[in-house]
Amino acid sequence: MKIVLSLGVDTSPKQIRDGLWTFSKIVGGTFQKSWWLDCNPEPVMIDCPELSANTIEFLKRLAADRAPKIILTNREAHFGATHLHKALGWQVLVQEQEAYLLPEIISLETFAEEYEISPVLRLLWTPGPTPGSCVLYAADPWNVLFCGRLLIPTKSDKLSSFPNRSSFHRTRYQKSLQRLRDWIPSNASPALASGVGSMCQNCVDLYEWKDWV
Repeated sequence: MKIVLSLGVDTSPKQIRDGLWTFSKIVGGTFQKSWWLDCNPEPVMIDCPELSANTIEFLKRLAADRAPKIILTNREAHFGATHLHKALGWQVLVQEQEAYLLPEIISLETFAEEYEISPVLRLLWTPGPTPGSCVLYAADPWNVLFCGRLLIPTKSDKLSSFPNRSSFHRTRYQKSLQRLRDWIPSNASPALASGVGSMCQNCVDLYEWKDWV
C-alpha cells in the first residue's frame, strides 16, 4: 500500500538496489530520508523512518531472524528513534556528542572519531551540520556513502556541501568536508545517499560522487 503525505511525499519503502531501500518522511517541514542496507551478518537501518505499523512490520520482514543496528547520523534524524528501538529491540549507535538526547534507549552504543562496524562498514564523525553528525561508508560490493545532513540536495539536483542557516558550526562543517575527502579511499568515488530528500521533479535517490558541489 502506497502512503503519500499532504506535501506529496511518498513514505512507502522504495527499493533502490538489491539490498538497499530508502524511506521518506516529513519532520518539521523538512523532507528526510532514511536507508536500509541489507548487509550480512548485521543489516543496518540508517536514521529513523516514518513510524507506522506498516513500517515496523516491513522492517521485521527485512530483518528476518537477524539483529540489525540503527545508526543515527545527526540529531535531526533522532525523531522516533526511541520508539523504533522499543518496537524492534535493535541496538542504536550514535556519535557520543548526541548520546544525551536519547536517555530512554538502553545500552546505547557510542563512538568518538571513527568506528568500524564490520570490514565493509565504517563511520566517521563529521561535526558541523549538528554536533554529532557522522557519515557511514559502505565499501564494495556497495560503495555507497550515507552522508546524513553533511551533503544535501539543491534545486539543481546536485548535492550541496555548503553550511546553511540550520548548521551547527560553519568552520567545523568545512573541516569535516576536507576530512571526508581524505578519509574516503582515493579510488572509490562512492554513490552518495543523503539524509535529506529533494522535492525536484525527476529527482534521484543516489547521487554520483561528481554531483557534490
